[in-house]
Amino acid sequence: MGSTMSSVDTSLGAVADLGAGRGPAWLDSWLAANAQRVVAWRRHLHAYPELSRAEHETTAFLVEQLTRAGLKPQVLPVGTGLVCDIGEDRPGARTVALRADIDALPLTEATGLPYASTVDGVAHACGHDAHTTVALGAALALAAAPELPGRVRLILQPAEEVMPGGALDVLAAGALDGVDRIFGLHCDPRLPAGQIGTRVGAITSASDLLELRLTSPGGHTSRPHLTADLVHALGTVITGLPTLLSRRVDPRTGTVLTWGAVHAGEAPNAIPQDGVLTGTLRTGDRDTWAKLEPLVHELVHSLLAPLGVGFDLHHRRGVPPVVNDQESTELFRAGIEAALGEEALASTAQSSGGEDFGWYLEHVPGSFARLGVHSGTGRVKDLHQPTFALDERALLVGVRAMVHTALRTLRD
Repeated sequence: MGSTMSSVDTSLGAVADLGAGRGPAWLDSWLAANAQRVVAWRRHLHAYPELSRAEHETTAFLVEQLTRAGLKPQVLPVGTGLVCDIGEDRPGARTVALRADIDALPLTEATGLPYASTVDGVAHACGHDAHTTVALGAALALAAAPELPGRVRLILQPAEEVMPGGALDVLAAGALDGVDRIFGLHCDPRLPAGQIGTRVGAITSASDLLELRLTSPGGHTSRPHLTADLVHALGTVITGLPTLLSRRVDPRTGTVLTWGAVHAGEAPNAIPQDGVLTGTLRTGDRDTWAKLEPLVHELVHSLLAPLGVGFDLHHRRGVPPVVNDQESTELFRAGIEAALGEEALASTAQSSGGEDFGWYLEHVPGSFARLGVHSGTGRVKDLHQPTFALDERALLVGVRAMVHTALRTLRD
């Protein structure tokens, strides 16, 4: 990939700044001078995606941009991702963190864009290139401010797309030490560019992986009574476990178990000796998430006990739900309104998707919002799809929102 953007076309047309003129003057000036650079950063990152924990060239590129601005980024001990402080750590002053994720997905892009992924089987199909660009732009704009009322910590995090998430690497490095609040954005193709969706409470869900392996002596399908019918047992769990969970867990928590794969047997007249069932278990409630692992084991045991099969359940806990606190969300909303006007504010529903930003909120208060990226025309191109694309006006919207949110949080 290299650390320069020479391989990406930076002769861009004008990108509308939907918040132009709203100030402060130094931010308007910075964006007027750097809007094309912001878009070029995103296109470069988009063209050269890297998978989780392999974001070495991405990290080098980000270090270069920050260093050029006179900042001192620190690469995380894991070798990818970075932390960079803007402003001084003065006694009594606050520190606010702005976080973005830098990794891509193992997908083949099908957008046909001139800056589409150049890496086979890897693409920024979740918008992390946009998240990174917004955070980088916000950091460099804040570095150009005449004075900051506190300190801003930029966190460009690796490995969001794998569980339990690169946020744990950031925490292990002590990068949240001294931070008072943290904010983040995620692309939302269902909101138009120019709007940002906020929500108090859970905005994403905890996401766990289940792998259930069953064993049986096997046998002939004509004599199921002489063995343990493994395929029947798999079917019992497939249908029975989601039903039992719905009767043991408060439905208001949004707890959902969905199976994704089942593998067992080859011959139609042979009962197999082993089979595997895998799926995801999600909940929007932090307390429920803590209780699910023993409950699932109890229910699987009760379903399989009469059937005579053996089982091994691997419950891999993933990420906690992202639960936005009210005060941080009000600060975010105030920052968005100051940056773009009241018409930029939107509400957003809770998602059953997972996001490792929740790990940060286990340590400090904060808020996570959804950045509208739909152009307003054509069908929605959803996340995690080979055709995902975004309206690049959203990049400057995100920069303005994050800058104003940081300023509001440092002052209030």
